[in-house]
Amino acid sequence: MNKQEFDVLRTLLIEPFINQRVLSEVSGHSLGVVNRSLKSLKDQGYIDDTVCLTSKAIRELEMKAPKNAIILAAGFGMRMVPINLTSPKAMLEVNGEPLIERTIKQLHKAGIRDITIVVGFMKEKFDYLIDEYGVKLVVNPDYASKNNLSSLALVADRITNTYIVPSDIWCDKNPFHQKEMYSWYMVSDMVDNESDVRVNRKMELVKVSKYSGGNQMLGIAYLLEEDAKIIREKIKSASESGEHDEDFWEIALYEKDKMTIAAKVVHSADAVEINTYEQLRELDGESNHLKSDALDVIGDVFKVSTDDIVDITVLKKGMTNRSFLFSVNGDKYIMRIPGEGTDQLINRAQEAEVFRTISGLGLCDDPVFIDPHTGYKITKYLNGVRVCDPDNENDLKRSMSKLREFHNMKLKVDHSFDIWGQIEYYEKLWKDNPSVYKDYKQTKANVLNLKKFIDSAEKEMCLTHIDAVPDNFLFYNDGSTEKLQLTDWEYSGMQDPHVDIAMFCIYSMYDKNQVDRLIDIYFENKCDKKTRAKIYAYISMCGLLWSNWCEFKRNLGVEFGEYSLRQYRFAKDYYHYAMNELQGAEVGGNE
Repeated sequence: MNKQEFDVLRTLLIEPFINQRVLSEVSGHSLGVVNRSLKSLKDQGYIDDTVCLTSKAIRELEMKAPKNAIILAAGFGMRMVPINLTSPKAMLEVNGEPLIERTIKQLHKAGIRDITIVVGFMKEKFDYLIDEYGVKLVVNPDYASKNNLSSLALVADRITNTYIVPSDIWCDKNPFHQKEMYSWYMVSDMVDNESDVRVNRKMELVKVSKYSGGNQMLGIAYLLEEDAKIIREKIKSASESGEHDEDFWEIALYEKDKMTIAAKVVHSADAVEINTYEQLRELDGESNHLKSDALDVIGDVFKVSTDDIVDITVLKKGMTNRSFLFSVNGDKYIMRIPGEGTDQLINRAQEAEVFRTISGLGLCDDPVFIDPHTGYKITKYLNGVRVCDPDNENDLKRSMSKLREFHNMKLKVDHSFDIWGQIEYYEKLWKDNPSVYKDYKQTKANVLNLKKFIDSAEKEMCLTHIDAVPDNFLFYNDGSTEKLQLTDWEYSGMQDPHVDIAMFCIYSMYDKNQVDRLIDIYFENKCDKKTRAKIYAYISMCGLLWSNWCEFKRNLGVEFGEYSLRQYRFAKDYYHYAMNELQGAEVGGNE
């Protein structure tokens, strides 16, 4: 039985047969398809001479009927900035109804009561669904560092005659049924330039090049056991390999350049995926979730209605903040929103003081607006921006030249950045949680042994960026020339400027040869042994500092993967490099 034949058969189950024309209208297939399908169904023994379903048809429908559903609701939904600061996407309301509740009700209406929801981000928001709807919750601890393939892998053994549903979908018409006869994946009839699949004449989903215009992928799928047994193993294997952490679960549906299950095409008005603030606004302009302090601030700054704030696009999530691009009156801007726990890490009044100090010096993107209390910041969008490539010699030379230029200004502010104090402060933020590293106490003791050398070392304190990492060196187009500036001055304060070199190295995750190369570029091959040893010591100290910071963020549910592991290695390894360099300096002098 093919797809068209099943559609006709299910229509006969729902609506008594009147004539072929009515059957064509209800099933959505042409009169020719209906006539061919009726003949084939009769030949196969699924309908009798009176166009009624036979016992064979009833048995097969029962065998292939849906048993359960899995809803994937673990992710951040980063493209929903600024909404997702207070609510996961699944809880966004359309016409006063949370998306996930509408999906559950539609499943219930189709007779599906066995519903598993995989949660992660703001998992506590979903607890009430257990009591109200009898669902099961499964927590994905890796939601921050992996995509939804990892979520589905946690419950892969539950896939058998199963609906798989994303949590950010709004369906006008119920997409679920008591009867299904084949596996399918739902796409919209709307053309989507970002989609890389297209429905061909055989109703197959085939790969196309991105931006060539494919069918919008909606994410709802139905998997029969005969297909599920293969797809289950593919999901588990892909997830366990560690090579697909950034992938969606749909990779398990492909064989070469084609999905192994049929396409189910729906009208674009019948099912809508809500990925952005503006998509929600278009679907329901009165949704309570359109209210946002961040957008109210933008409206106040530019004296416009929030409806005039358009082209809202999430930018890459930073380690400390979330930012989004928007347009007002035809001009583009970027708004920064502090991330989880940031209020405990950064003094926003001190940050505002730094911006007052460096304003007009060509060092940074001078803010259009900054709030010293909330940390909200608006800056003008820079055209053609790219960040420093830490493996590009020319980028390094230009970036270190800019850093020297800043350091040589010898700017002063009223606050300092205390590395030792911050190491202890971040550790206190763990509260009663011990370090995840078994040898943390010894590593910390080693790093603290460097303090006497650092305190006695020659240095000239001035305003230091502290977070002078490659991503914060912005190259941008200004007419016919490419200019360079520094961004993200949140941690800036009085400190030894050589700390900035250490920070660049550890964020770039350089090996020792690369560290030495950067030091030589900054000092133009005139760095003595004691200064090099001092920078090694700073790398050790700052490695422990950011390792402790990562442990704090980890307790908030935010993971940084390899970055956090490498920071701890810097703390350990560069303690030894600093000590060895110091011994060499004592034996051979500063040269």
